[in-house]
Amino acid sequence: MAEETTEHHAQTVPGTGSNGANFRNGGRAVIATLAAHGVDTIFGIPGTHNLEFYRHLSEFGIRAVTPRHEQGAGYGADGYFLVSGKPGVIITTSGPGLTNVITAAATAYAESRPMLILSPGVPTGLERADVGMLHETKDSSGALNRLLVSSQRTRTAEGAAQAVAEAFAMFSSSRPGPVHIEVPLDVLEGAWNGSVPTPFSGRRPGLDPRVVSRAAEAVRAAKRPLIVAGGGARRASGEVRAFAELLDAPVATTANGKGIVSETHRLSLGSNVRFPSVQAESAAADVLVVLGSELADSDLWGGLIGAQTAAGVRDSDSNQVVIRCDIDPDQLGKNLGGDILACADAGEFLTALMTELDQGAATATSAGSVEATGMPTSATGTSSTRSGADRVAAIRDSWGADFDFDSIGARVTRLVEQGAGPSVVISGDSSQVTYDGSVHALTAGTPDQLLYMPGFATLGYGIPAAVGAKLADDARPVACILGDGAAMFSIQELMTASELGLGIPFIIVDNGGYAEIEAQMVDRSMEPFAVKLARPDFAALGQSMGGAGVTIAESDIDEMLPPAVAEALEKDIPTTIHITVGC
Repeated sequence: MAEETTEHHAQTVPGTGSNGANFRNGGRAVIATLAAHGVDTIFGIPGTHNLEFYRHLSEFGIRAVTPRHEQGAGYGADGYFLVSGKPGVIITTSGPGLTNVITAAATAYAESRPMLILSPGVPTGLERADVGMLHETKDSSGALNRLLVSSQRTRTAEGAAQAVAEAFAMFSSSRPGPVHIEVPLDVLEGAWNGSVPTPFSGRRPGLDPRVVSRAAEAVRAAKRPLIVAGGGARRASGEVRAFAELLDAPVATTANGKGIVSETHRLSLGSNVRFPSVQAESAAADVLVVLGSELADSDLWGGLIGAQTAAGVRDSDSNQVVIRCDIDPDQLGKNLGGDILACADAGEFLTALMTELDQGAATATSAGSVEATGMPTSATGTSSTRSGADRVAAIRDSWGADFDFDSIGARVTRLVEQGAGPSVVISGDSSQVTYDGSVHALTAGTPDQLLYMPGFATLGYGIPAAVGAKLADDARPVACILGDGAAMFSIQELMTASELGLGIPFIIVDNGGYAEIEAQMVDRSMEPFAVKLARPDFAALGQSMGGAGVTIAESDIDEMLPPAVAEALEKDIPTTIHITVGC
């Protein structure tokens, strides 16, 4: 990585034949700042107006991934983040390049995931001028500012560099989400006389010790505790597991929290907060701890978490204590009122809470009230009720009424996991095979094994997200499972996977259209129309894009799918596995 100061350096940009350091411009200010913040990969498509960003990438050791559509760039960046932990960065050109990425950016907003979008804009002084420039847009920054965490149009190269630094500070210090920075063409191409801003992590308000003490008091008295963990707790996997074991409390997660506690753990209820049995247990809990989740209906499917009435208000007849922790204060009261509210990072809060509990146990021990090890017996709830593991086992025994584990999506997911191994990363889509399959059937051991977007529920996510995930960790098995409708939204990214030499099996479960929408039409006493789609030969399509292709009938998946997946993972090209349903 090149170090950038206010001095002028003469260093040739590899592979360009141009002297990148001689172009000490706004583009260099931005790229040097990205490099200083650890960025090693960007997603995007070069265009007429963004070339001064691209000029400097090679010099700073930043890989440029070129998808076949900017929406694929956005989804690829998201998949890259979910596996690498590094915020996804996208460079678009002005006008349509930027508007093409908006759906992916809105997805990142809905799922609270960090994403940085960089684009050029009309020159300073030509805002809303309507003079007919190439890619001219009325107000790009204003439009995106209404959809994302923020969008700003910078005025100087120094301001552009600072905006990048501020975006990374936000990603690490508050609820993450997508940020857009627009650099006017005259600023992008003009002189930069400043230096790279020093990376800083940002500071959150200190955790209120009174909140920790109140939470510890509630937990000590718990006899039937339950933990619900969402995407905001993904980075606190170890702390959540330790806290659950300390309390002997079952843990249920949202789809975005899947794998925070290994789903083979004795206290794990999996990513199954939509199941009536899990929701009933959440209502019966005397202490409910909600970590990093807004408890959205996209996860609950019309149900409720906690002791609430059908109208969605706290049950006045319940003595349940609700402890909520979220880095965003606006999330603390969403969809379930809390009694103890911690505005903090989940890991920070749980660490402080467990320290308080340990200190309390030590104090009680010295006073002779408990045995010399661990917490007081009453703090774990094991003295007067079943163990957490027994509660989990009883709830799991009831799941046959909650979910069809023999559905095509669930079966395919288990077979892919069988062929790929327990560490497989599965990229899903807004397909029935994902939300009625992989979300519940995949046994995740870590919080990076399911790439999914339950809140925004966008079609076309799965294929490019799998590409991004594989680029983040080439040694990790990555597979994509999606439906035929979703596949056609981003099928062109099979070409990107081929070009990059990525051995990803893309499993397309083809039922010939939008089956769920057809079912909804029938439920409304409508004659189904516009939902039956012609079936392309997906295996041949994958082969035409430089990959391999296999077609498997639904009746043969038990025998043929696991070895097909295992073989695909050994290749250095993608394999399209076309599963035909109802043929």
